[in-house]
Amino acid sequence: MKHERMASAHPRRSALRRMALACTAFAAPSLWAAAPTVPKEAPSTRIPVEVWKDPNCGCCQDWVVHMEQNGFAVTVHDTGNSAVRARLGIPARLGSCHTALVEGYALEGHVPAADVHKLLKQKPKALGIAVPGMPVGSPGMDGPEYGGRKDPYEVLLITKNLMNSDVSTRTFTSYR
Repeated sequence: MKHERMASAHPRRSALRRMALACTAFAAPSLWAAAPTVPKEAPSTRIPVEVWKDPNCGCCQDWVVHMEQNGFAVTVHDTGNSAVRARLGIPARLGSCHTALVEGYALEGHVPAADVHKLLKQKPKALGIAVPGMPVGSPGMDGPEYGGRKDPYEVLLITKNLMNSDVSTRTFTSYR
């Protein structure tokens, strides 16, 4: 008797399954069309950087573009950089043509964006990092007018001396 009931129930189950599949096939496109669209994933948050530079400096502007292309939202102050460099505690001997501030760290000169990301990841106890002078081949000093030339340079980590008001430096990254 049990077998008879199962045998007779089986065709009903199959018919129910077919009906459910048919309803799903017809209803699904309508449901998908009516469903609210899911917004695309927002672009990653860009890291804010403030830059002080001379308004006529082309290599500074090229460095700004380099930073923007590497995940930074740059605010530019075309007011020169000597006063802000002094305010941030960066000595003139480490100076360059622009000074920046990112998450409390000073950036002096043509620092590669990769080193800024490294600084922000490591979070050392430091004033910031610097590329003194204007070495050819560093970001902003690497345009076609330099003919592909790449001079060696170092990115320096700047730390405050505890014994006096001067700063110390050590190599953060070396480019050879």
